[in-house]
Amino acid sequence: MPDATHTDPWIAATFEEIGVPPPPSGDLAVVDPATETVLARVAAADLAACDAAAATACEAFGALRRLPIPERGQLVRTFGDRVRAAKEPLARLVAREMGKCIAEARGEVQEVVDICDFACGLSRSLAGRVLPSERPGHTMLEAWHPLGPVLCITAFNFPVAVFAWNAAIGWVCGDSFVWKPSLHTPLSAYALAGLAAPVFEEAGVFGAVTVAVAPPTPGTLALVEDDRFPLVSATGSCAMGRVVAPKVAARLGRTILELGGNNAAIIDETADLDLAVRAVVFGAVGTAGQRCTTTRRLYVHASRYDEVLARLRAAYEQVIERIGDPLDEKILVGPLVDGRAVERFETAVATARAQGGSVVVGGRRRPGPGHFVEPTLVAVPGGGIDIMAEETFAPILYVAPVADLDEAIAANNAVEQGLSSALFTRDVGAMGRFLSAEGSDCGIANVNTGTSGAEVGGAFGGEKATGGGREAGSDAWKAYMRRQTCVVNASGTLPLAQGIDWGVAGDPP
Repeated sequence: MPDATHTDPWIAATFEEIGVPPPPSGDLAVVDPATETVLARVAAADLAACDAAAATACEAFGALRRLPIPERGQLVRTFGDRVRAAKEPLARLVAREMGKCIAEARGEVQEVVDICDFACGLSRSLAGRVLPSERPGHTMLEAWHPLGPVLCITAFNFPVAVFAWNAAIGWVCGDSFVWKPSLHTPLSAYALAGLAAPVFEEAGVFGAVTVAVAPPTPGTLALVEDDRFPLVSATGSCAMGRVVAPKVAARLGRTILELGGNNAAIIDETADLDLAVRAVVFGAVGTAGQRCTTTRRLYVHASRYDEVLARLRAAYEQVIERIGDPLDEKILVGPLVDGRAVERFETAVATARAQGGSVVVGGRRRPGPGHFVEPTLVAVPGGGIDIMAEETFAPILYVAPVADLDEAIAANNAVEQGLSSALFTRDVGAMGRFLSAEGSDCGIANVNTGTSGAEVGGAFGGEKATGGGREAGSDAWKAYMRRQTCVVNASGTLPLAQGIDWGVAGDPP
């Protein structure tokens, strides 16, 4: 069992309750963002460890792809059952390590369970197609096969769910994984991987997931450039994606990129404001504004702007009273991930003021310990301000008036990212326009529900600088497999496609 002498007793007890070994000790400090105390010191993966992880994944892929797809589905189901049984301690670990409130942490663990259920069902329905052949006596088929080891890079804000979106589907498809978690949240990764390992090992698959807590360089860069990974799934900032994508493309590998999201919501003149305000507040404040789907911009019809702003102010004043320890059941808003995130929050608020925005409520950091800030509501003049084009990973909501839906859609689409969007309306025509080819340019477009809170059954991802990748449901599974077109000739003759007559019989003279 790995040495746990550098681990906080609370962490050691939590791992024991989850039923997995403690993380391997080392020099990398994992810090509680709510208290700024060290939870554990874990081993960072050097180049040799990264190479060994890739080799283990290759071995595991060879074993996993030989299992029938429904059997792989049953393994994922069993893993999901283990996560379900450990939901409460795993949620507490996520809340303490990442900082999201315990209710949201439970929801994240439930996402792991849900995607396992989805993937198990998928294992009975993965199918190719029979295609018409123009040649007599020929059958043309489309088959799907396991792709290979997958490198999965995840961010701190969803330390278990995003990996599960990838792995539950990928395991059913026959792929093994090396998981490179955020350096802020390796404990959650070790806990989840520890729940998976014995399930697959019992089936003869050793290394279905290998955790590699690698710093950006040289370890992560080496993994990204390693051609043993035909697919790299990376979640993080747009800047990270601009590093990863060309490295993988240079070796002609595939990527699933889930990057930034400067998401907007629109409230038109017909909207149900009770519903809209609740959705916007959760979308803007949930996870302390650290979701990729966080609502960061709000465009309100000018006729309702003052009322919406007043309602939001009242809601924010209530939320600000519920900032604190994420393990406290009464708390809604936990800390930001680290001190640099707080500095970026303060810079963004100051910039918004300088550009003509008015802070309606919030705008301050809380005194330490802990990286706490107040959810912030910024009223901006018509046309917006420049800072609205930037994604600040913090609970800042910019609220701007618009004259009509056309102006709102244009503003929604005016940023480089294209992840999530929402329209609140009672007008069927407005709904149709928003969801049309001339409407939102985002990968997710919602009506009368917020930008946050995706379900696992839909493909998750966005367009433009968000990266274009898709994870979780729908047909996202295709990214984890290779497609093969097969032709079987049962005719006893050799007719050529396109009616070609090549004129050589091949008979002996």
